[in-house]
Amino acid sequence: MRSLILFIAVALLVLTASASQQAAAQIETPSSLFAPSPQSQSSRNEISAENSEVLFINKVRIPAEVEGKLIELNIEEGSNVDEGAIVGVVDDTAAKLALELKRAEEEEALLNAANEINLKDAISSEELARAEAAAYKQLYEQKAIPYWEMEKKRLEAERANLRIDLAEMQMKIEKAKYIAKRSEREIADFEVRRRRITAPFSGYIETRTAQEGEWVQAGSPIATLVKLDKLRVEGDVDALAYSGQIVAGTPVRVVIYNEVNRDRAITIDSKLGFVSSEVDSADRYRVWVEIDNQKSGDHWMIKPGMKAEIMLNPGN
Repeated sequence: MRSLILFIAVALLVLTASASQQAAAQIETPSSLFAPSPQSQSSRNEISAENSEVLFINKVRIPAEVEGKLIELNIEEGSNVDEGAIVGVVDDTAAKLALELKRAEEEEALLNAANEINLKDAISSEELARAEAAAYKQLYEQKAIPYWEMEKKRLEAERANLRIDLAEMQMKIEKAKYIAKRSEREIADFEVRRRRITAPFSGYIETRTAQEGEWVQAGSPIATLVKLDKLRVEGDVDALAYSGQIVAGTPVRVVIYNEVNRDRAITIDSKLGFVSSEVDSADRYRVWVEIDNQKSGDHWMIKPGMKAEIMLNPGN
């Protein structure tokens, strides 16, 4: 009887272990992009960069530029945003009212700058005064009027000519005022735009640190935005062993390991993008390669923090 019980217990353990292995196999990332990992042993011509890891190229904390109440927040963690998209708005009521005022003042200044009525009136008055002065001069020459009447008309004609100069100067002043009002309107428009928090590039909201209705300070971040379509793989190369052999543009083979199953990996052929000009305390160069990320459905396959290998082939 005891032998039968022991046999049944062993059979149950074997079945349980087999089921666990099948479940673990199903956890693996559902993508054909990960292929069986290549042999870690490099060819004779290849140089392996050590401590290689996938990193962000762009990772920024999006800040509020002004102090105020956050009246609009258009993002959630995990959402994708386009470059220039408005992710949040700080209370802009006063800024918008100031902008409307400056627009009205700019329009008034433009009308004044374009107003030529005073100049045209001055020109007409000068022509009339000049004609009267000429007529009075003829009358004086005919002894029909005294000298002082002729001289009075001549001076009135000169005065009318000065009114033309004055009208022209006034138009220049009005044009200068218009430029000033236009600049004031542009400043008011800028103040409105400063209250619209925009995404500096297309990316993925990694974290959101502010809430709608919250009071924010100038410079305080509301979210962390990361770029996932392009990433960087960075590693170290022995500067003494490979002095002069490692330069930007060197062909490389980048291997990105599956975060669940290291025996499966993504392999990408590329070129070395950067070689540090500085050797660190361990006599190593810092090198990196930019790579295009890959998708499985809506999910990015390569993620910052993944382990990798950079295999350099300076002979090609």
